[in-house]
Amino acid sequence: MLNKIPELAVYLPPRMMTVFFLGFSSGLPRLLVLSTLTVWLTEVGIDRTTIGLLAAASSPYALKFLWSPFIDHGKIPFLTRMFGRRLGWLFLIQLLLALSLIWLGLSRPDESNMITALLAFIVSFLSASQDIVIDAYRVEILDDTQQGAGAATIVFGYRIGMLVAGAGALFIATYYGWFVTYLSMSVLVFVGGIAAFFAGEPYRDIIPKETKNISSWLKHAAVDPFLNFMGKKGWYFILLFIILYKFGDAFASVMSNNFYLNIGFTKIEIASIVKIFGFGATLFGAFIGGSLIVRFGIYKSLFICGILQMLSTAVFMALAAIGSNLAMLSLTIGFENLSSGMGTAAFVAYISHLCNKEYTATQYALFSSFSAFGLSIFSTPSGWVADNVGWVMFFAISALVALPALLMVNKLQNFEKTATR
Repeated sequence: MLNKIPELAVYLPPRMMTVFFLGFSSGLPRLLVLSTLTVWLTEVGIDRTTIGLLAAASSPYALKFLWSPFIDHGKIPFLTRMFGRRLGWLFLIQLLLALSLIWLGLSRPDESNMITALLAFIVSFLSASQDIVIDAYRVEILDDTQQGAGAATIVFGYRIGMLVAGAGALFIATYYGWFVTYLSMSVLVFVGGIAAFFAGEPYRDIIPKETKNISSWLKHAAVDPFLNFMGKKGWYFILLFIILYKFGDAFASVMSNNFYLNIGFTKIEIASIVKIFGFGATLFGAFIGGSLIVRFGIYKSLFICGILQMLSTAVFMALAAIGSNLAMLSLTIGFENLSSGMGTAAFVAYISHLCNKEYTATQYALFSSFSAFGLSIFSTPSGWVADNVGWVMFFAISALVALPALLMVNKLQNFEKTATR
């Protein structure tokens, strides 16, 4: 029956399932060095200022564009010959990622939080590198008519991976401890790699013959994608917007699990409401966000979703004032995740719209890297702010830092109108 409905039939090819599992592997490590790790750090008595600074361990997500050309075009001896360029990199990175997660699970943050931070940084670096491979693989394994459905499918898989690394990890940690938690997650990393192995290497002659010598290779792989983007009017303004659009959410999210625990919620309550209920609200929000884009276009959708994101952060002020109340937590998380899902759909549509198809992998890595700056770099003072102003004022500040991006949306639209004249 599904194949009789064109809008749904595009999801039926087996390769879509491969994309889903790759999305799962992509989303899994992210929370293991962010919110899930902050629960562990909070439990062993690490102060909020230090936890906020440890957000810098996720900085590779913001810098992956620096090494994306190498992964995009480089070859690995033996592995590339045996499996192909994409699968060779994917298998190597997933093996190293699994080992680094086990090592992180063996760390003792109460004895040396610097070692834990270093291991979290290594996991982040490998996770960001995996994302580069997966993004390129997804684009190459699907034809043009499947790209939209492929983007939706990988986001769904990504969210499932985050749910397992969030709620699933907290459930495991409650009953079996943190080492078993990270060991379990290390095994699940291979889900995407196994699916890709059966799907096979996508065929694409990525490097044209004229780029076989080193100088032209470097120009094609590492210079041309950035020069192409810098040819856009207001490119520096675009990058600033990419950094700021999700900054309010990012600033608040670094301390969110610490906040829940601090005002009296248990890990099971956090897993049940924040992770599982929030997951459903996020997916529903993404669906609404996609519908908004169809109805109003990208720029109006960015503005509407941005306002809702800012308001949802402000709702946390009420939760901070009320304290440990499950009904208020459910309301807050429902609104926050709904608006975040809407904002993510609009934002992903925007940065995808920016990419030149000739340089999709490297340019997408550039844009997604800059979007991670808000979380991994600019959010590091969040713990210090929470310590010094209290939770209510902290969330008020988190809402206000989202305002500049909203003021930039109209200017971005004007840049595009001018460029198309």
